[in-house]
Amino acid sequence: MHNSQSAVPASPAPAAGAVSVKHEKLAIGGIRCAACVQLIEFRLQQLAGVTAFKVNSASHRAEIAWDCRATSLPRIVAAISDLGYSALPAGSQGSLEEREKKMALWRLFVAGFAMMQVMMYAFPAYLYPVAAVDGDLTPDIDRLLKLASLAITIPVVVFSAWPFFRAAWRDLRNRHVGMDVPVSVGVLVTFFASIWATFAGGPVYFDSLIMFVFLLLAARTIEAKVHRKSTSALRALIQLVPAHAEKLSDYPNSRQTIHVAAESLVAGDTILVPAGAHIPVDGVVIEGESECDEALMTGESHPVLKCRGSKLVGGALNLIGPLVMQAEQVGEQTRLSSLVKMMEAAANEKPLLVALADRHASRFLFAIMLLAIASGIVWWQIDPARALWIAVSIVIVTCPCALSLATPGVMSAAVGRLARNGVLVARGRAIESLARTTHVVFDKTGTLTQGKLHLLDTLLLRQDAVWQASSAQAAAARLAAGSLHPVSQALAAFATQDARRAHGVPEFDTIREIAGQGLQASAGSGHSYRLGSVHFVQQLHRQPLEIPPQYAGKTLAAFGDEGGWIALFVMQDGLRQDARDLIDFLLQQGKKVMLLSGDRTDVVAQVGQELGIADAFGALDPAQKYAAIKKIQQQGGVVAMVGDGMNDGPGLSLADVSIAMGQGAPISQARSDVILISNRLGDLRHAFQTTVKAMLLIRQNLGWALLYNVIAIPAAMSGVLAPWHAAIGMSLSSLVVVLNSLRISSRNTQSQGNLGGTISAVARHAG
Repeated sequence: MHNSQSAVPASPAPAAGAVSVKHEKLAIGGIRCAACVQLIEFRLQQLAGVTAFKVNSASHRAEIAWDCRATSLPRIVAAISDLGYSALPAGSQGSLEEREKKMALWRLFVAGFAMMQVMMYAFPAYLYPVAAVDGDLTPDIDRLLKLASLAITIPVVVFSAWPFFRAAWRDLRNRHVGMDVPVSVGVLVTFFASIWATFAGGPVYFDSLIMFVFLLLAARTIEAKVHRKSTSALRALIQLVPAHAEKLSDYPNSRQTIHVAAESLVAGDTILVPAGAHIPVDGVVIEGESECDEALMTGESHPVLKCRGSKLVGGALNLIGPLVMQAEQVGEQTRLSSLVKMMEAAANEKPLLVALADRHASRFLFAIMLLAIASGIVWWQIDPARALWIAVSIVIVTCPCALSLATPGVMSAAVGRLARNGVLVARGRAIESLARTTHVVFDKTGTLTQGKLHLLDTLLLRQDAVWQASSAQAAAARLAAGSLHPVSQALAAFATQDARRAHGVPEFDTIREIAGQGLQASAGSGHSYRLGSVHFVQQLHRQPLEIPPQYAGKTLAAFGDEGGWIALFVMQDGLRQDARDLIDFLLQQGKKVMLLSGDRTDVVAQVGQELGIADAFGALDPAQKYAAIKKIQQQGGVVAMVGDGMNDGPGLSLADVSIAMGQGAPISQARSDVILISNRLGDLRHAFQTTVKAMLLIRQNLGWALLYNVIAIPAAMSGVLAPWHAAIGMSLSSLVVVLNSLRISSRNTQSQGNLGGTISAVARHAG
């Protein structure tokens, strides 16, 4: 085993007053299944000083948090090594996997070559009972052939099967029964029993043993390849952040750069990003002009112009000219790191059905071992010559590889496939919930509509020396400047120039945004102003307002103070091009579609009519949306909510699966299970199709694994299956599950956006 302690530097003692909790990521080698992950997590979480330890079964990376006053990183790595696994810094994962891949291929080659050779020596033994041989197979020749088979089998047992023995010993030493325990028992019992039969007389099963090892190694090689393929999107994301950066040590006095590790950068560092390089951290441009490809994070299909003051996103590609940037968010605080963490968590999270199966895997193995012993004892009374081989067949044929492989491949492939199509799964449970969804609830503005309102008209409701159309627009722009709501952004963008020129507009002291209603501010001696829905502004002064009929179906924003109405802003927002297709698809799938919006009832009704949504309700505040979703759930419905605004936060937190638009408010994204990074509703259709297929494949895998065991166990107990039959059956059952999992990627993606192109290109480049 590779000794990884030397690869990790010792942790220095913390200085007085320093933060004692440290964080690190490690690449764990030797993980074979979910049971390995459970064992490592269980043991390391019990280690004194370790405050958090989580292994991702998809990427085989561990996130560790420890109190350096109680333990150190070398001790943690030593504890992992004591369990029989290797641990290296996360950046060394590629070399670790390449080394493991080469060794696995050599073990497979040795077993395959030996299998071809041993068949030549085993063939005459199979013909021994046939009369046509006519006694040519004498006892001396029979023993010679058996000895030749033994000589060929030894390298297979010592070298090719060594990973099974090592893992089984590790499991037994840690009082844990994993899938390698029955495999090792079957191999060793078959090997030593065949040695005894070589000298004492009787049938030998060297050929069955080698075939068993070869088929199991082949299955695991295919599993590893599937694992790499299913996690390609996640690996591509990780590789987007460059390992090194060019730091300007004495900017602006000097242009001399220092080649440093990207992970060593801190907030405030000045960095040179050459053309064609990936941006290492989040920050702001302080010099230069270029264009950046940010499709990965924003779904923007065209390069984005960057100049002084522009924000830069870590992982984006600088396309044209060099940029000098100042780091703002580094390490785990960058947007790309957050995206990677969410994808890792989603791929690692199991549906309830699968979690139940995993919990009982060890009990199943223990029961099989007892069953094999009991069957051997019974057959010893019936036919002592067959007792041992029947017990071995039971152990081999019921290896729970298929059960352990039923989920991880499908989950990782589903998360990766969705990411390639602009859908980020932040929580793994969303895959199961999305597949079971019965009701889909939409917000309107920025979700079904483009969210890019433009001002059609300004109706001035108060005319005096202060308030004119331009001054009303300027005041509204100042109020709305800090809000992310589409209405506020439309007002701020339209009135920017007038806001700079306007005179006599109040200087607002405090501005407070009230979710789902609008903005409230005070100016001067506590004089209050409101900008938002008509009802919200009307509550301030209690004066009626008659809306002109030509504004029916338009989005309205009222502006007023304690003295009454000041202005009414009329805006319009177009429907997304793919909104109707998505609604039609959901209705065809038998799902109930609802539109819950805080906009005026007539506007919401018109949108609902255009999209074919019968249940369209407007003028709802966040509490009313929350209550509507809760009522559906109380009636047995499974609710998926799609929203983008701050007022959607409560509803998103309650929904069974919450979906936030990629360009929506941060609070809606923070509370969501799924983020539509591409901002295309067509990709949401693909998400529903993919999750339904993923859950179908998981159920098929679990069903096949259970059916196989129901058939194979009685057959082995009755003596129908020989050990070589059991070897083939066990290996084929695992291959069936693995190949069935690959079907999640069988259908060509219909909606391959820029996010998918970026990840696919990086994955191809990474090999």
